Formats: sequence, C-alpha cells, structure tokens
Amino acid sequence: MSKAIRMTRTGGPEVMEYVDVEVGPPGPGEATVRHAAIGLNFIDVYFRTGLYPQPLPAGLGQEGAGVVEAVGEGVTEVKVGDRVAYAGRPNGAYADVRNLPAALLVALPDKIDFETAAAMMLQGLTVQYLFHRTVPLKAGDTVLFHAAAGGVGLIACQWARVMGLNLIGTVGSAEKAALAIEHGARHVINYNTDNFTEKVRELTGGEGVSVVFDSIGKDTFAGSLDCLAPLGTMVSFGNASGPVPPFNLGELQSRGSLFITRPTLATHTAKRENLEAMAKSLFGVVKSGEVKIVVQQRYNLADVARAHADLEARKTTGSTILIPAHD
Repeated sequence: MSKAIRMTRTGGPEVMEYVDVEVGPPGPGEATVRHAAIGLNFIDVYFRTGLYPQPLPAGLGQEGAGVVEAVGEGVTEVKVGDRVAYAGRPNGAYADVRNLPAALLVALPDKIDFETAAAMMLQGLTVQYLFHRTVPLKAGDTVLFHAAAGGVGLIACQWARVMGLNLIGTVGSAEKAALAIEHGARHVINYNTDNFTEKVRELTGGEGVSVVFDSIGKDTFAGSLDCLAPLGTMVSFGNASGPVPPFNLGELQSRGSLFITRPTLATHTAKRENLEAMAKSLFGVVKSGEVKIVVQQRYNLADVARAHADLEARKTTGSTILIPAHD
C-alpha cells in the first residue's frame, strides 16, 4: 500500500487525511510516478476550502518530481526510469506514488535535483508565462508584483533582474522586504506600513507602472488598478485574499484605457509544444544560476495540515515542499 492525502469534505487543514491507497497500473496515456518531493502551492488551499470546486472524495496537489515506474499504453512522452517533474491538474500530487497523464511530465535535466524541481515547476512556469507570454515586457519596463517574497514572487524578482525590468514588490514585513531586495526587486513596499498605491505613484514620479501582477485578489485589486499608467495591463492570477468582486468595465476606461486579463497555467501549457518550450526556458535560467530556487520550508507529507496552516498564516517565504515517507 502507498500513502496519500485524501479529503471527503472541504474546509480547514483538518479535512486532509493521511491514508493508505492502492495504486493500480497506469491506464492508457498515463505514467506511474514515485515522488521524491511534492510542491505546496496556494491553489491547493483553494481546492481544500472549496473556492475551486472538485468532486469529492479527492486528492490535492498539482506539482511533484520523481521517477517513472511504469507507463501505460500509447505513452511516448516518457519511459520507465526517467527523472521527471510536472505541474498542473488533475489534483493528486500529495502522494507517495500516483498515476497521471504522461503528457504533463517533462524530463528533468541532470543538474536539477528533485527538491528544486518540485519547488519550481508550478511557480516557475507561472513566472515564465507571466513575463514571456502574457504581456510583451522589455528591459526598462516598471512593473508591480504583489507578494514578492513568496514562492512565485522570489522567482519573479530574479527573472525580472535577468530581463532588466524595474520590479516594485509588495510584502508584509521588513524581513520579507529584505528577502525580495536580495533576490532582485528594485523597490519594495511593506503594505502593512505604507499605502502601496501612493508609494507606487511616488516611486514612478506619478506615472504609474506598465503592468501589475496580482495573486492576492480582493484586497489589492482596486488599489492595483490605481497603480497603472494609461494603457497599462492588470494581470490577476490568484485569489489569496479571496476572489475579486464584480466591477464595472467602465473603470478601465476612466483609469486610462486599461487592459485586464485572468490567465492560468493550464491554458498556457495545454499544448505539449508550449509546455516543453516553457519548461526549457525555466530550466535554462535555473541551470545558469540566474534564477535560484529557494526552498525555505520542508514538511513531511503526513504533516501537510501544519504546512497549509503556515502558508495561510503567511508564515512561509519562498517555496515549500512536502517529503513523502518512502519505505
């Protein structure tokens, strides 16, 4: 028997149960992966609480790295023994071993270890599509990135430095501010001590930024629109504080013909060729050392409830991984 996290109801961290599961052979188009490390992401909280609905009972987790143990009929993307990593649905990464669509898997370069891979796939591919596919950014552009000391944020700070962007980050403490600056943010705003909208206007000489990248949602949405220069773009890619409430499209007109988008990783990686190209881009900046993946917290898979509680309480920085307890 293998171990996995299952939930039969939505709610707090306590709804996740560490149980025995039977993992059968992979079906057509599937591969069996034995995880060496599993990524923890805020989207997992959305599914656990029911903000993002899914049929129950269900597993959780969309990111992992390990070794292919078996492949089903028709699989051409990977073979037994391959070191692989992935990010994306279906949920179920919180497990020692799982079957999943082989089309989600990408081969890991030898220079990237399993823990680094599990910590970077979802977050790193997110930054890749935000910076390279969502808005045509160029060196010298000034952007605002919320939650700059989180897992996505620290990767974004470093990648922005590589691209020559002027990244203004928001954080919730002096310690997180120092971390974001260390990783490449040009300026950092502590939203607990400063009004981030006023500070952005001050830092940009009243002009505003060309793009806002916002994973916070409800608490920062309106203020973020006020940070944008005319013809700027609002990229809303998460809901850590809750979903964005309905708003009048006329707000975009009155603020200067703004653009707005709500992208997802799943859309950008839906085609295999896009997934491979995005992964190659991410692996390149990690192998070169230009972007370093910061694994700040490690929890045993059995302790996932504590990991979720710490994540929701904003006690974590950088990336967090779960370690399965293999025999």
